[in-house]
Amino acid sequence: MGKLKPSTIRIGRRYRANRLDGPYDAVIIGSGMGGLTTAALLSELGWKVCVLEQHYTAGGYTHSYDRNGYEWDVGVHYIGDVGAPTRTRMMFDFVTDGKLKWAPMDDEYDRFFVGDKVFSAIAGKQQVRDNLVRRFPTEERAIDVYLQLLSQVGKALSAYSMAKLLKPWQRLLAWPYLKLKIPALMFRNTYDVLSELTDDQDLIAVLCGQWGDMGLPPRRSSFMVHAMIARHYMHGGYYPVGGSWKIAESVIPQIQKAGGEVFTYALVKRIVLDGDGVTGVEMTDGHIIDCACVVSSAGIDNTFNRLLPPAAVSKAGYGPLLERVTPSMAHLGVYIGLQETAEQLGLPKTNFWIYPHNDFDGAVDTFMADPEAPFPVVYISFPSAKDPDYASRRPGTATIEIVAPAPFAWFEKWQGTTWGKRGDDYDAFKARLGERLMQHLYEKLPQLEGKVDYYEVSTPLSTDHFCAYQYGELYGLDHDPARLQQTWLGPRTRFTGLWLTGQDVLTCGVTGAMMAGLLTASAILGPRQSAGLLKRIFSRNSSD
Repeated sequence: MGKLKPSTIRIGRRYRANRLDGPYDAVIIGSGMGGLTTAALLSELGWKVCVLEQHYTAGGYTHSYDRNGYEWDVGVHYIGDVGAPTRTRMMFDFVTDGKLKWAPMDDEYDRFFVGDKVFSAIAGKQQVRDNLVRRFPTEERAIDVYLQLLSQVGKALSAYSMAKLLKPWQRLLAWPYLKLKIPALMFRNTYDVLSELTDDQDLIAVLCGQWGDMGLPPRRSSFMVHAMIARHYMHGGYYPVGGSWKIAESVIPQIQKAGGEVFTYALVKRIVLDGDGVTGVEMTDGHIIDCACVVSSAGIDNTFNRLLPPAAVSKAGYGPLLERVTPSMAHLGVYIGLQETAEQLGLPKTNFWIYPHNDFDGAVDTFMADPEAPFPVVYISFPSAKDPDYASRRPGTATIEIVAPAPFAWFEKWQGTTWGKRGDDYDAFKARLGERLMQHLYEKLPQLEGKVDYYEVSTPLSTDHFCAYQYGELYGLDHDPARLQQTWLGPRTRFTGLWLTGQDVLTCGVTGAMMAGLLTASAILGPRQSAGLLKRIFSRNSSD
């Protein structure tokens, strides 16, 4: 496994109380994509923003790290909808001032191994249809109806997002309009919607082949999020040139232009309240940063169960609400380094999704009950092949990443132990899991056997240590139908001056968190200023 060394990829300025340059117009807890986007948009209007990140580098799940001469991303494996001047691309261009560049993956950007069958996801709207009809010629009508449903959900997303901005009394007035614009199928589970279109379980499996991108198999996931992901990758996958750490590196200067800063090693102890209003945050060193506007990008669990006083949370009525949401699935990661280039090793710009069979929910149930059962999904990514700049940074090497689900309960007995020093039994357990995942890699790319120079395994405890997600969750809250209908999950809170952002506010993933950042900034600024900001963002031409 090799000796663990600290990463040298560090974005942001190390926190010291004497480095603060207040007063600040807003303090943001967490530097994930939601927090950074909110900060950049407020900064665009002249706000002086302080972003506090507990990790040694900014970026949340967009951060990268290096070890033993290799470099890996921890959460960004591909992004969709950035190959043209879409709203997603214009948002990225705006918050990064056009500095972030994108490299397209292969036209076959995803490959699904379902038992002994292999299916491909091909970029392009017409290509998607043609590819599906070619593989499932008797299901042409079902495929066409499915694509129509994706379009229907896409048209409803603006109304769904708009509802997040409304105050409770405004939402009541707008309810007839929202009910008309937001179809009920968005909140049904994915499998039920698809099974009304077709009985072909292989077709359903292919349509749900990216369920790992939200962490819920089709019988449990919301069709709304399924449709969002399918539409997001309709025109293929893209990778940030230079690695995912380039995202935070490109956003932070926009915050600094207005006098703000992003601090790392900045651990917030609590959000300070005076009655029902926010007055600032207290750091673990005892220093208090006074500010009447605090934005939490730390997630629902951290915000309400760690950072706010329990009595205040209970008084505000959040207790029953918190019981209605659950953390998303935890995961394992395997980070692999090889002493040859991606080209020499024949690594593709295509992601592999490996499933034991086409009953995705059944596979999850079996695995959760038995650690020795087959992994319900194994995802393999080839970042050094996707990134045209990798060879210039790490010549003569290549990297691979494997991600697979793993219940947090399997690791709970080691919770509270020190990273890198959790004991021989922990190391042995995660080593066995890592070896099993490596076998999936060798089965699909046998030429790699004997070529691996280094690999290490991360567990849900690693996620908690580095990203402060207590249960190792990758996607914040579960994206099930019930969660998507909870109106309290939005930018506003019941505490004056406290706002929320990140993937728990809207939907999962980097793009979902970025759009949540837009919602949060809009809610803080109010209708007039946010309208002007939106005009500035979406009237720009996207730079390719």
